[in-house]
Amino acid sequence: MTDQVVDPDGVRLLRDAAPEGRFLGRTRELKELRADIERAGLDTLSGRKAPRARVLLIAGRPGSGRTALAEELVRQVAGRYPGGVLRARLSEPDGTRVPVGHAARELLDTLETPAPAGAPEDELAEALRTALAERRAVLLLDDAADAEQVDALLPDNPGCLAVAVSSGPLTGIADVRPCTLGGLDTKSGVELLSRLTGSVRITVDPRAAERLAEQCQGLPAALVLAGGWLAARPKAAVADLAKQLHTDPGRDTAVTRVGRLVHDSLPTTSARMLRLLSLAPGGLVDPHTAAALTGCPVEAAHTVLDGFAAHGLLHSVGSAQPQYRVPCCLHPLLHDLAAEHEKPGELQLARARMLERTVRLLQSCRAITETDSPQAREKLLGMPRALRFPSPRAAADWLRLRRPALLAAARLAVADGELDTLARRLMSQLVRAMAAHFGTQAAASDLYDIHGLVLDVAERRALPRERAAALLNLGDLDAHTGRTADALTRYRAALDAGREANDPYATGRAMESVGGAHLELGDFDRAADWFGRALAERLARGERAEAARLHGRIGAAHTYAGRYGEALRNWRAAVAGHRRLGDVAAQARALSELARVQEYAGRLDESLRTCHEAVEWARRAEDTRLLAALHLRLADSFEHLGDAASAALHRGTAERMLAEEGPEEGPEEDPAKDPEKDSAPEHGANACEIRSASAED
Repeated sequence: MTDQVVDPDGVRLLRDAAPEGRFLGRTRELKELRADIERAGLDTLSGRKAPRARVLLIAGRPGSGRTALAEELVRQVAGRYPGGVLRARLSEPDGTRVPVGHAARELLDTLETPAPAGAPEDELAEALRTALAERRAVLLLDDAADAEQVDALLPDNPGCLAVAVSSGPLTGIADVRPCTLGGLDTKSGVELLSRLTGSVRITVDPRAAERLAEQCQGLPAALVLAGGWLAARPKAAVADLAKQLHTDPGRDTAVTRVGRLVHDSLPTTSARMLRLLSLAPGGLVDPHTAAALTGCPVEAAHTVLDGFAAHGLLHSVGSAQPQYRVPCCLHPLLHDLAAEHEKPGELQLARARMLERTVRLLQSCRAITETDSPQAREKLLGMPRALRFPSPRAAADWLRLRRPALLAAARLAVADGELDTLARRLMSQLVRAMAAHFGTQAAASDLYDIHGLVLDVAERRALPRERAAALLNLGDLDAHTGRTADALTRYRAALDAGREANDPYATGRAMESVGGAHLELGDFDRAADWFGRALAERLARGERAEAARLHGRIGAAHTYAGRYGEALRNWRAAVAGHRRLGDVAAQARALSELARVQEYAGRLDESLRTCHEAVEWARRAEDTRLLAALHLRLADSFEHLGDAASAALHRGTAERMLAEEGPEEGPEEDPAKDPEKDSAPEHGANACEIRSASAED
């Protein structure tokens, strides 16, 4: 039995019982495309070296087999490109143009080349060109919307090959000859039907098979749908289907005619599920999405989706967990069918059910990582079994697999404008799940996009509290990637929003972040001033722990400015504050900083006494790395005093501690040698949570 898997255009059999079934027809086109790779370009003919990658263009309507032809070409030539094959889709299933920045970032992720979160489009495109400068690779750019998209992603490396797939010519890219696709010839169309339905019915009535192939206009997607319809009805003759298509009144394309016939012949519940799949974010569907859209059990949805995939209506994405893609050539048809058969309110309800199911899955995905929390375990056990994950690894795999669909769901929910409450809950849970499984640094790029969407909703709904949270998070990500001036602008806007919302937490965080940005920019007076304002807020609310920490930040700013008297006063206040709170580790670190400032001020004897005191408190706190750093500082101090023996003793102690701590963490820098490294502000240390309308989130 043939195992049928259809590509996004619905045209390629990836797993067939016969080895030669991998690809059908298009022999002439493949030969021309391969010859075009070797063809001398205009630059070569004029004696100049080609400045960029060779570009091949495969043009054709969705359903014509254009993606399958591109994939087959790439498969045949991939051995000549040791840099590998990179793939990017440049249009959404509904035809929406994918921003160049998103496509470039996806390609950089494939290359495992990190790019700063929130980087502009030009910077990402340049980073991609740099990554491919010395790499002989193939880029498959599918469903390109315009020439600008392709041009921005082309590497400046003539050793690379770019294969672009589009509906028409890409005017503006030099030296590109499109390979324009029509339908398959009748013989190949009949052979494709034979592979899908079995050879008996084709052999019995070859004329009807030829007529059916012609009625499908030779479009592989239409032939696959027709073959799937026949395969599901073993007693139906090929002539029966050909007759139905012949009598079908004027439909635009063969794919539309056959697709409508297949839809109308499905059971009522299956037909409704099929047309509602047009609502699936990013065209990606799993059983939970289908079940939520239609309100049926997950297992029932899984069975129906498998049936759709077996007959060419969906593309099964190969993975350990079931996921399917709606073929691009079918998406417009399913959208029209949904508009014809469903009321607007029913479509909105289906979207809401899908988003609610996604929120609950994300809650379960995050909760399974909180193994030490009885409340999280209780909440997890209270969920239906279908929503639970068997292990944290399974949850992480699901999150990684569904990531494109989850991000698309967030974008669609925000663009909808009528489901903002669900959109806010979805984005809140998505941020938490990504942070729990991947970490904020690894997920920074996605988090930047999500916080931008949160900001859009907050501004549209006039929600100053959420606007402040989004601005703080975006500012932190800007600061982490070196865009400190941009971060400062966001922090100031967050301060205004926090004051408007009368949110003391957001206001205090914004003040401190403004101070940190000024410190990073070298404006130490403004940094100390803003830290002082934040300190006054904390003291007014009786937040003693935060006040003690802010005394340290003020001390650091004065240290940078060389005002050691003010720095000493604030570090002593920090030490006293941590002592009153009983925070031994924080007290040890504050004493360490106090000793360093005393050393800068030329008070070496006081610095030694303070450093010894810090060693004692660090020992009580069992902070091995701080102890090692303090011993290194003592070693340097004794060297300055000319006591080489004591210096060697402390240095040996520090080296022994670091060796026992383990090499994987690496030795800690001696703070005494680089005061800026030790006192530098850490943006985002207290990420501002996205506030949800639901307390249970």
